[in-house]
Amino acid sequence: MRSFAVFLGLILLGFAGLGLLGYPAWLLISQFPGADPKFSRVASRVGMLILLLGFIFVARRLKVADRQSLGYGLRAGVFAREVGIGMLVGPALMLPVLATMVLLDMRVLQPEALAGAAAWLRILLTGVFTGLVVAFIEETFFRGAMQTAMTRESGLAPAILLPSVVYAALHFVAGKYRIPASEIDYGSGFHMLAEFLRKFSDPLDILDAFLCLTAVGVLLGLVRAVTGNIAASIGLHAGWVAVILVVRQTSLPNSQSSLAWMIDDHDGFIGWLVLAWTPLMGWILYRWYRKRGAVTSPAAPG
Repeated sequence: MRSFAVFLGLILLGFAGLGLLGYPAWLLISQFPGADPKFSRVASRVGMLILLLGFIFVARRLKVADRQSLGYGLRAGVFAREVGIGMLVGPALMLPVLATMVLLDMRVLQPEALAGAAAWLRILLTGVFTGLVVAFIEETFFRGAMQTAMTRESGLAPAILLPSVVYAALHFVAGKYRIPASEIDYGSGFHMLAEFLRKFSDPLDILDAFLCLTAVGVLLGLVRAVTGNIAASIGLHAGWVAVILVVRQTSLPNSQSSLAWMIDDHDGFIGWLVLAWTPLMGWILYRWYRKRGAVTSPAAPG
């Protein structure tokens, strides 16, 4: 489990950097003429920079910095094609969930959000772009470097499960932290970190979303293991993020519905309903990508 401990320590190092160096970084940037930086933005960027630099160092030390280990072993054209296929298959598998939410009044459509083709195009393009950015970053870290390193050391099962738990937990590290410039001091970074971790103070409140995200992580890890690369995982992940963003911008959760408890308020989409559907999606995707194994293997011809 050394690899898991190293990656977990890397994440904790990013949090520590946010707390310790957020204030000095903000103070330094504030010295530039005309600069009026937001503390939360500066501190967050410091944490991300430390995580990025640490990731490069750790990936090299664990010998997972090459294309094959990171899951990019396919030729560029095949890789792009598999990402695109995943972006179509993922949302298609979500259609029954969306239909259930609408038919059972779990979410209520906002007609004003759908006024005109331009509005639809803007929402769709934003969702696709955001989905791809998020998917490339998260899949490279979790299903690329982390899963590869752990598989070599501990076997496939823990290499899929443990990163999925961490992947799920990090979705709840969020919050809004606003503080007047006159009140910022050395403790502000840690106060901000405490706000970002506030949701973990009530575990039962996020249990459904946490289990759902863990299950999704396991599904993506399984697809990565079957295909031997992360192209499909990126496509599926990006497609699901795009679906969630589009749904959130075109409808609202219906708190009056008797089935409102099946959707968590974390993002108004995931929860018990999606969790119940995930095993069936996993079975479908497992069979689908096993049949495509010869096509998606790194040595496959274009």
